Amino acid sequence: MYVSRGAGTRLSAAVLGAALMIAGCSSGDGDDKEDDVGTGISQQPKEGDPFWVNPEGNAAQQVETYQKAGKKEEAEQIRKIAEQPTGEWIGPENPEQEARGFTEAAEKADRTALLVLYNIPHRDCGQYSQGGAADGDAYRAWIDGVAKGIEDRSATVILEPDAVLHLVDGCTGQEFHEERYALLTEAVGKLAALKNTKVYLDAGNAGWGNPDQIFEPLQRAGIDQADGFSVNVSNFYSTEDSIAYGKQLSAKTGDKPFVIDTSRNGNGPYEEGKPDERWCNPPGRALGEPPTTETSDPLVDAYIWGKRPGESDGECKGGPKAGEWWPTYALKLAQASAT
Repeated sequence: MYVSRGAGTRLSAAVLGAALMIAGCSSGDGDDKEDDVGTGISQQPKEGDPFWVNPEGNAAQQVETYQKAGKKEEAEQIRKIAEQPTGEWIGPENPEQEARGFTEAAEKADRTALLVLYNIPHRDCGQYSQGGAADGDAYRAWIDGVAKGIEDRSATVILEPDAVLHLVDGCTGQEFHEERYALLTEAVGKLAALKNTKVYLDAGNAGWGNPDQIFEPLQRAGIDQADGFSVNVSNFYSTEDSIAYGKQLSAKTGDKPFVIDTSRNGNGPYEEGKPDERWCNPPGRALGEPPTTETSDPLVDAYIWGKRPGESDGECKGGPKAGEWWPTYALKLAQASAT
């Protein structure tokens, strides 16, 4: 089962600079909601949702576009996405600059940056998000750049969606297995050594298989050094099913806690069409539970929005390239949501 990921569009230098400037001007005391100029996008209350809301993200820009066009109803729907913290997917070219920009902006707003690292060599097995670092040395240099960019600032890192899963399901060729295990172990160790960084190694989703298949590969990939693991990144399985899957896996990995991507699981998975295509821009989906660390379950560290709702899974069902903003899909997600 292939679960392609949109690596996400990177912020341009100008947009990132604007995000830093706005965060710096509106950080306040970090406890109350703070309005940012233009769209009124605010940070969520820190007690239950410590992650940084990017005031210049694609959804925030879409809110402004709709406002200028007089489309107030559409703007309020997209605000459901824009006002929530989502993962910032670090691009391949300037990892140190991007990691520094996001974590500095988060620090100025007294929040934690949520970063997704998705650049492992031979990524996505030739699917819509294929690519990744050219080789092991390039990946190590990239991880070094991310670590230098984060420094001692607060960050939560989701490490390499599907990288372990694709070692198990046969998607990644056998000749790449040993190197991938080594790269993941080294990455976990380097990031976990940072003073204020939490690392969650990705562990697939509730629909691909069972925990018996993946817990030993996770151990080989360095789960013992990590703060925990992530499930359902960019996928649609319900929170209930994700918790059940996570708890089974946790029991096999020394009771490691986990985080769940709830960004688009409000209506659960899509059950129609070919099984290997159900993950890609499925219709009729909805936003899930908002990000929070108040999950009422000691094993679930947080609900996160790792995938940025409204960004395409790939060129399927009329969508643009993986990671590109798709306003029509974003609007449908928001309209179908009870959030």
